[in-house]
Amino acid sequence: MLSIILTGHGGFASGLEKAMKQILGEQEQFVAIDFPDTSTTALLTSQLERAIADLGDAEDIVFLTDLLGGTPFRVASTMAMEKPGWEVITGTNLQLLLEMVMERDGLSSEAFRLQALECGHRGLTSLVDELGRCRDEKPVEEGI
Repeated sequence: MLSIILTGHGGFASGLEKAMKQILGEQEQFVAIDFPDTSTTALLTSQLERAIADLGDAEDIVFLTDLLGGTPFRVASTMAMEKPGWEVITGTNLQLLLEMVMERDGLSSEAFRLQALECGHRGLTSLVDELGRCRDEKPVEEGI
């Protein structure tokens, strides 16, 4: 099974993990690591290394991060560039996390990445757009 490491600033990772568990329950091969303002790049690096070791023989790992260019993204990216089959996806939100945790079985890390990007694009919308989409759909008329 594809392993997921979720990381981000403040309580981002633990907050999303808590919401995920409320909706989906406990998940295997999943680790959440926060990066609070009291942490350092070196500490985050060691926490991620420990998480990777705890995941065991995980060949394919996907890092889900909060912010492009932030420390969690940069540290995960440095690690991922050293290992084939490791991916980093940034801009993670709850919808993306839930959908991808449920869809990860049987996916390679590359297929996961591609599907996550589609999910992220599909998931960013607004009330006005969703209401417009509902109005644009023509009701099916009953006929003979």
